[in-house]
Amino acid sequence: MYLIQLAIEYAAPAFLISSPLTSYADQILSIHRNRSSAGFSLDIPLIMLVASILKVFYWFGEYYSGALLAQALVMIVVQIGLLKVALDNRPASGAKNGIEHAPFSGGSDGEFARPYDFWQWRNTKPYWLFLAYFVAILTVIHLTPISESDTYISILGGIGLAVEATLPLPQILANHRSGSCKGFRVSVLAAWIIGDTMKMSYFFFSQEAIPWSFKLCGMFQCVCDFYLGFQYWMFTRTTPRAPVSSHEQEERWGQGEKDIRMN
Repeated sequence: MYLIQLAIEYAAPAFLISSPLTSYADQILSIHRNRSSAGFSLDIPLIMLVASILKVFYWFGEYYSGALLAQALVMIVVQIGLLKVALDNRPASGAKNGIEHAPFSGGSDGEFARPYDFWQWRNTKPYWLFLAYFVAILTVIHLTPISESDTYISILGGIGLAVEATLPLPQILANHRSGSCKGFRVSVLAAWIIGDTMKMSYFFFSQEAIPWSFKLCGMFQCVCDFYLGFQYWMFTRTTPRAPVSSHEQEERWGQGEKDIRMN
């Protein structure tokens, strides 16, 4: 029991801090090697960047676990790198399984159209401008008396954690629409599921004070990640070969005998 508690107190925080690297390094390398981000949803960097930035500002009012704050900071750096690589290697406009077919994308085929083509811009500059304005607005608010309000801090943390909890949803929708998991690395899925296990252990058994908002959003994300695992298994399992009838076997054998005789 002592060893388990020791692992939760020391190994789990170290794993949480390094999890952004272990989760997304392979995805970044895969996109870079293939020179294509087809099948990868740009909503994933959006979700993680917004959530992590909100969690950083949330810490100044809640002062939650330092390991979770460090994880948010590392996640921001990793997701910026992932976004950069994904944008640099986007498929051509209209390409199948490309950016236009990402979850929540607008289009003429009945899909939901985002206002002002949000996060679907063909130019890369608006992506970075949005993130810069987002951080600037939060910084300005943080310098005002509003940041001292418990209500504001609670809303900030609730939104950040709720956004992070939706992380698997874009990929789930992308897989459902395309009928495959092409472009989504199994290493990312494995890292998410392992991370969920470590995160839940840390949330519920650590001696540090973990807000219940972290626990509730973590449980929702855990369920989504396991469903994504089921989806990956469903779409990648081998299709059983149809049995060959006796008539077809006779034809094949007859053809084989004919070929032998002709030699």
